[in-house]
Amino acid sequence: MLKVISFKICPFVQRITGMLETKGIPYDIEYISLSDKPQWFLDISPNGQVPVLVTENGTALFESDAIAEYLEEAYPALQPDLDAEQKALNRAWSYLGSKQYLVQCSAQRSKDAPTLVERTEKLASAFAKVEKVLGEYKFFNSDTLSMVDLAWLPVLHRAHIIQENTGYDFLAFYPKTKVWQKNLLATGLAEKTVSEDFIEKFTGFYLSEETFLGRCQQKGECNAHNLDECCVETGCCETEAKTCQTSGNRCEC
Repeated sequence: MLKVISFKICPFVQRITGMLETKGIPYDIEYISLSDKPQWFLDISPNGQVPVLVTENGTALFESDAIAEYLEEAYPALQPDLDAEQKALNRAWSYLGSKQYLVQCSAQRSKDAPTLVERTEKLASAFAKVEKVLGEYKFFNSDTLSMVDLAWLPVLHRAHIIQENTGYDFLAFYPKTKVWQKNLLATGLAEKTVSEDFIEKFTGFYLSEETFLGRCQQKGECNAHNLDECCVETGCCETEAKTCQTSGNRCEC
């Protein structure tokens, strides 16, 4: 059986588990801590990163792009009738999606409003490109899931979580992309491709007191263009005062 080595909130891993779930390929998954990587993992991962996929032959594959292509070639293809040009386009759009993972992670970890706006604009440039090519299909270029859909699943899933928890919408100006997001999430695949405690781990890291979005009290739907009007940031003193008042202690900031 295939084995995936994972970190619980890693978007690169979710792309791979998305392919495995969609293709119906049985697999085991083992989670590690990236701050305390076990030696056995470092021995099989040349770049020291997740995901790593251990094949049935015991070969350790690394780099999510390479793993995704292996799964598409070694197992029944998601879109078996594609010609060479269409396959190349699918790979290109998939690469564009996976390139946004770290951009989005950075935006979610923004410590203040200007940084969030700046980093959102970087992410928005990719959404603008995909918005232009989305058409009448349910998913990216078909009514069935493709490699492109699975490459963009982590980005669209995380954008949904951020909006649900904070009101901040990375997709505010991209209606076709939002429909794509809705259709993709309606499959239930997002929940199947992450750990049971994913939401808790994700929000604990990206919506903590260390991040602007974690401190921001939204007054409605929010985006990079109306952030100043929509968000009231809570300061550390105010937060500590509330805690102390509850406990009956005196706070000094």
